[in-house]
Formats: sequence, structure tokens, C-alpha cells
Amino acid sequence: MNDTNNTNDTNNTNNANNTGDQYVLDLREADAAQVALVGGKAAHLGELARIEGVSVPEGFCVTTDAFRRVLADAPAVEEAIDRLRRVPPGDREAVRTLSGEIRRAIEGIPVPDGVAARITDALARSGERAAYAVRSSATAEDMPSASFAGQQDTYLNIVGPEAVLRHVSRCWASLFTERAVAYRQSNGIDHRTVHMAVVVQRMVLPQAAGVLFTADPVTGDRKAATVEAAFGLGEALVSGLVNPDVFRVRHGEVVAKAIGAKERAVRALPAGGTREEAVDAQLREQPALTDAQAVGLVGLGRRIEACFGRPQDIEWCLADGDFHIVQSRPITTLFPVPVPVPVPDPVLDAGTGGHETRSRVYVSVGHQQMMTDAMKPLGLSVWQLTAMAPMHEAGGRLFVDVTGRLASPASRAGLLDMIGRGDPLVRDALETLLDRDGFLPSPPGPPEAAPGGPPAGRAPAPAPAPLDTDPAVVTELVERSRRSLAVLERDIRTKTGPELFDFLSDAFQEHKRLLADPLSLQVIMAGMEATWWLNDNLRAWLGEKNAADTLTLSAPGNVTSEMGLALLDVADVIRPWPEVVAFLRGVGGVGGVGAAGGVEDDGFLDGLAKLPGGTEAREAIEDYLARYGMRCAGEIDITRPRWRERPATLVPVILDNVRNFGPGAAGQRFEQGLRTAREKEREVLSRLRELPDGERKADETKRMIDRVRTFIGYREYPKYNIVSRSFVYKRALVAEAERLVRAGVLAEKEDAFHLTFQELREAVRARRVDGRLIERRKEEFRSYQALTPPRVLTSDGEALNGSYRREDVPAGALVGLPVSAGTVEGRARVVLDMADADLEAGDILVTVFTDPSWSPLFVGITALVTEVGGLMTHGAVIAREYGLPAVVGVAGATRLIRDGQRIRVHGSDGYVELLD
Repeated sequence: MNDTNNTNDTNNTNNANNTGDQYVLDLREADAAQVALVGGKAAHLGELARIEGVSVPEGFCVTTDAFRRVLADAPAVEEAIDRLRRVPPGDREAVRTLSGEIRRAIEGIPVPDGVAARITDALARSGERAAYAVRSSATAEDMPSASFAGQQDTYLNIVGPEAVLRHVSRCWASLFTERAVAYRQSNGIDHRTVHMAVVVQRMVLPQAAGVLFTADPVTGDRKAATVEAAFGLGEALVSGLVNPDVFRVRHGEVVAKAIGAKERAVRALPAGGTREEAVDAQLREQPALTDAQAVGLVGLGRRIEACFGRPQDIEWCLADGDFHIVQSRPITTLFPVPVPVPVPDPVLDAGTGGHETRSRVYVSVGHQQMMTDAMKPLGLSVWQLTAMAPMHEAGGRLFVDVTGRLASPASRAGLLDMIGRGDPLVRDALETLLDRDGFLPSPPGPPEAAPGGPPAGRAPAPAPAPLDTDPAVVTELVERSRRSLAVLERDIRTKTGPELFDFLSDAFQEHKRLLADPLSLQVIMAGMEATWWLNDNLRAWLGEKNAADTLTLSAPGNVTSEMGLALLDVADVIRPWPEVVAFLRGVGGVGGVGAAGGVEDDGFLDGLAKLPGGTEAREAIEDYLARYGMRCAGEIDITRPRWRERPATLVPVILDNVRNFGPGAAGQRFEQGLRTAREKEREVLSRLRELPDGERKADETKRMIDRVRTFIGYREYPKYNIVSRSFVYKRALVAEAERLVRAGVLAEKEDAFHLTFQELREAVRARRVDGRLIERRKEEFRSYQALTPPRVLTSDGEALNGSYRREDVPAGALVGLPVSAGTVEGRARVVLDMADADLEAGDILVTVFTDPSWSPLFVGITALVTEVGGLMTHGAVIAREYGLPAVVGVAGATRLIRDGQRIRVHGSDGYVELLD
């Protein structure tokens, strides 16, 4: 038997030398550069073994060359993998059937002689009758963006060469477990690009084992480590057999500890395999680790974290008083920390006791802008370059550092008041931090200016007298913006190459100047303050909740609400022409919903001209696009496709309007809102005059009503202007990207979206780009899309989302922020993408967030529920404009409310009841 193995080993060595195949590699030789050969787990173990003071059980890796050799001899398996690649995500039955077929086929293939010889030779060097752990190590495992934790198989206490070979085959097959296949599908990883290596390590028989997280896996706090420990093998903890002991360690000491109920343990059997055993009654209430051991383990974890450069999920075992590390993978669920972190402030850092630099505190920009999706680098950098306040990137999102304002008592109150009116959850999250002892000192000196708002530390100054009722102020501001946009469009036409980027740098300064126009800010604040004044005082005087919601119906000059009504006018043009309606139904079905490969650009518009009424329909759509074609979902990211670029995205909404409304609906809705607002004004003023000091209260209220109706509509215009200018920037930058494609610098124009503005500028100048950078950015973007950004984030990585802390809602109701008054009951339509909306009259829209591009949907619904939003965000403003009851900031609304479920929206009290 040994002679045969030696002969096979010699032959295999020769074959390996001829073909370049390497079937077995000592773990100590594995490293991060060999992931394609040894897989993620083995690469990490090899790196771990080289860290001073870290003990890793010895062993070897059966490489991916061996796996490829097995598949090369199994064409039926290759064919089944090809069929699996074509299975659409979500088809669980097909995944289950095909993955099971592939696993059975792989397990049934004998390990090739050459591969088997190399494995048994490696076992002989360690002792054939020793016990081993046989563990999967896929090439798409333990990656920074996808850990694949628990997706492939591990086998413990395997004794003897035959058993090891059998379990190596099982590990190969586990690449196609149903859970692993589904995980790859959800992460966009091609099954054919992933290969399996297998780690074979000497078995450690521990007194205790468990998991160490070098960052808090729940809060994300990078300064707090969590240790979970149980007696025996770690399988008891991983399988959920026991409730482990949990230690929370911070700054070298255990700050919290919970002793779990450890009634069972998994032990290794002398002849191989494992079994469950009862834990001695005297041990059950004892911790599996001492505090000193937990602290020492965290110290090892910090070394490992430093080696890999990010927080780690580490599997460990304790044997004879020593810790052995058997796995380390990145924690992929943590939201990244904003970068770059500012230089430490000596005042803010005072009194830290030498432990750490004071935490910085960041507030999400996306929650203010109603767009919490990940953005591509070009979109991020252009927004940063045009924003009024410095912004920091993390996880494909932007955050504003508010540390300085929180540290100053004067500015803190103003910040919390302003934020609390817009989004109480952000305020609660900030107050949670501030309530911690010694979280922030109070530095001397004046507070810094608020980013994009009034000076910190005091309420906005009252608007000057000319703003009280003069609509000419709004007209002049709009004209200023239009003139500036016209100049931008005229002057950019002749700019290309490096000259374009110089021009855009200057244009960005004009962009910021328009945003910071003091008169514009005064008008915005005048409308907002009048709204708050009316709600606060009419509630105190008359018991009216959110009275301003009705008083602002059909306020003039709101470009976003006008956009929704204008699409009703488009439907009026199309409705009389059945051939056009039928044609558009085909467009919507093919790809007008924005699906990849659908109708894009102006293709369907050209087809309209051949139909009766098609010329009129096309002109109506083109006119709409001329006014609003720069808009789209997620419009703050300039890399998102605009309606002008994909007009077919509007087709389903147009068809809904054709079906659900009659001629003249836009004008009728506006006039009805105007009548309702005037009736409410007369009623309120009449009731006020009957109160003590009623004439004064009525006069003051009348001035505030006039003020809010004059100025509240303008609040939407600066965003419209920003998006209009951004589309001009985008068209110019895309033209440069197309030139780079023609020059062979970029593979496709969309690759430019994965470069920052500065990087694209350099690519245009040098006529070259790092393709690896673009591919890495694409992978990062895919991983960021899976993350949910917090409302508040610290530089320690702690993520906070706040809570409402209310007890005045019915049991089982979902709590949110009331932003538009009224109560409506109806069918919930859960919509995650505006282009996928299929709404009937009377439906209630439930979604994550709505930016201005969603406004055309508002004309056909009766209420709105969102997970993100505040009192003055766009969705809330337009809901009030249209008279739709709305509750925003409802955590988990799209998950907790079923599509089609009957719900009741309480827009005045801020909660949603689930009725069935």
C-alpha cells in the first residue's frame, strides 16, 4: 500500500511540475496573495501563523488545483453548474434541486490517485492516526465584502487517511450547499469563479472554545470587543446548543459579563467524531473563561485586527491554558467609519484619561436628502465639491461632522432643536450619546457655523419685513437661478479635456454661491418658521394638530408638486388615443420599468410618431422632459440615470394616470386644494376672534398664513436647481468618458462613475487609468449596497438610529413621525423602486424613502408611509401639498407591512395600524 502511494506521489509530483498544479501546501506557506490557490480561510490561517504570539494549529491545505482536477474529470458536474448559473435569484426550488444534484455528484467522484497520494503523504508527516479538523476554504470566503460565514462545511475530529479523504470530498461538495449558492447569488458572485480548497489541521481538544468579535457586532463600536465562550468544542456555540458566556471588554478591562446556561458541551471521541455531553452541574454556573483570560484573548484579537486592517470575527479554543486561533474573518456587517477622520482636537480630547482620542460624531446626509442608497465615487465626490459643508464618506454615503457643535453648549441647543424638528430620531440618537458621562467637554470659543443652515447656537433670525408678503422676492430668486443655469449651459458647450475640469471647478463655486445666497436661505427659513409657528400656536389656542398641513394646500410656486400634476396633463394628451395607450403598455412591459436591457433613451418616443395621436403624445412627453428630465430616483447621485436618459421609466406612471384619472384632473386637484386651504383659513380666523385677545391672535395668524403660502413653495426650488445644474455637469463628464472609451482608456463609459472627480480629471489628462482600481470600486459598491446607513455614526464605528420613546399608540402599531394630517385606511403597496410601482386609486404607498422624483406617484395615492424622512423633507412637503396623510421615519416599514395588507395611517398622530 505504501509503495503504491509513493509511486503515485512520484508520478503526481512529475505531473504537477509539468502542469503547474500544486495539490497540497503547508499552511505556513499560505498567504493573502494565494487566495486563488488556497481559498480565504487558508490564506487567513497562513497570515495568522506569522503573527507573533498567535498560535495556529499546524496543518496543510488541499489546494484549488485539486478541486479543478476533480471537476475536469466530471463533465456532468460542469454542465450542472452551467445550468445553476442560469437560475434566476429567488427560484429556491431550482437552486435546491440543482445544488443537491451537484453535491451528490462531487461526493461520488473518487479522489484522483495523484491528489490522494499528496494528501496521505502530508498526513503521514503529521501522524496518520492523529485527529484532524477538515474545513472548507473557498476562494470567495472571508472576503472584506462577503464573509460566507457558515456557508460551507467543517468536520471535526476526523481520524485516519480514508476518513480524511472522504471528508475532503464532502468539503468540495459543500461549495454547492443551497445556502452557499443563494449567498453567492445575493452577492452577485458567479458560481464558476469560485473554487474550493480544504484545510486539514491537527485537532485541538479544548477545555473551552468560542468566538471573539474585535468590534461590537450589534452597535459597531470598534473600541468594544465581545467574547463568547462555552465549554468543549466551539461547535456547541455555533450550532446554538448552548447560551454562551458573554464578556464585553473595553480598554483592557471587562466592562460587562453575562454567564450563560451551559448545560451541554460537544466533546471529541477517542476513535473520531464528536458527541454531546452533559456539563457537570458544578461547572454550569461557572464562567468558561476568567476575566483575565477574556482580556488576554482580546489582546490577541487586537494584534490580529491590526494585521488584517479591519475588525475580525475570530474562532478560538483554549487548551492547557493557551489560546489557539482556528479562524479569522472580517466582520462584513459593520458600517464603515467615515474617512478621513479629522485631526484630534486638543480641547475635545481633554480629559480622556489617555485611553483614546475623543469620538467624532457624524450625522447622515442621506437621511436629510431622502436618499440613503449607496452612491458611486463620482457622485459622492461631486456632491462633496458642491456642498456647503465638509462631508465625509463612509460605506458609499456622506456624513457631516457635528462634533464641534455638540461640544459647545451654545450651538448644541440650536442643532438639536433644528434636527429634532426635521427628524426626531436623529435628535434622540445624538441625545443618547450626550447622556453618557463625559462624552463631550464644553470647549471655549464661538460655535462654528451650521452646515447649510443658520448660525449655530441660536434660532434663525426672523426674516426682514420685505419678506413677509412680497412674492417678488421668490420670483427674483428663481430668475437668478435660471440665469445662472443658462450661462452654465452656454459656456460648457465648448469645454473638453482638462479645460472642462478647470471650468467645472469654477462652476462648482457658483453652485455653492447659489446655495449659500443669504436671501434664499431667509426665504426658506421664513416658510419653515411660519409653518412651525402655525402648528405650535394653533395647537395651543385651538387644539388643532398640524393645522399648517391644510393651510398650505396648493401653495403657489412648488416646482415639485407642479411636476406631479404636469404628468396628469401628459396623460390627458395620451388618453384619447387607444393605439398610443396600447403601444405604451408594450413599452412598460418590455423595459420601461427601468430593467436592464429594457427600452432606454428615446427609442420608444420615435415609435410614437407612426401612430394616430403619436405626434401629440411625443410632444407632450418631450415637453415634460424638457422641464423635468433631469430628475430621477436617487437624484443627488449624478451617476443615476435621469428621466431624459431613460424616459421609458415614466411610462408606467403615465399609464396609471391614464387609467385612474379623468380629463383635467391636474387643475381640479389644485383648485380643490386651494378651496380647502381658504376654507380652513376662514374657519381658523373666525374661531380665533372668539378667543380672549382674539383680534390680535387672528391678525398675527393671518400674517403667518400669508407668509407660509408665499414662501413655502420656494423650499423645493433650490433642490430643483441643484439637480438641473448637476445634469449639465453629468452630460459633460459622460462625454469625456465616451472619449476615453474611444481611446481605449476605459472599457465602458460607466466605468468613469467609479472614479472620483479628481481621479477622472487625472485620467483625462494622462489618458490612462488603473483598471484594478475600477474593479475594486465596483466590488466595494456592491458590498455597500447591502449595508443600511445609520442616522448617526461615531468615529469609533458605533451606529445609532434613535427611537421615539412613545407610549401613546395602540399595541402593535408602527410608530413614526406625523408630517401630514389626516387618517386614511386602505391597501398598502410596498414599492422599493418607483419604476416598479403598480398603483390603483386609493392605494397607500409604503417605501423606504421618496425624493422629488417620486412626486408623480403622489397624485394617485391616498396616504404615504416611509422609513426615512422628516417634517420638512421633500416627501413630507409634497404630501402636505397634495393633502395626503403621511407618516415617515417608520423603522422597518417595508419589512413589517405586507404588500396588499390593509393598514390605517394616522397622519396627525404619527403611527400606522396593521388591520389584517
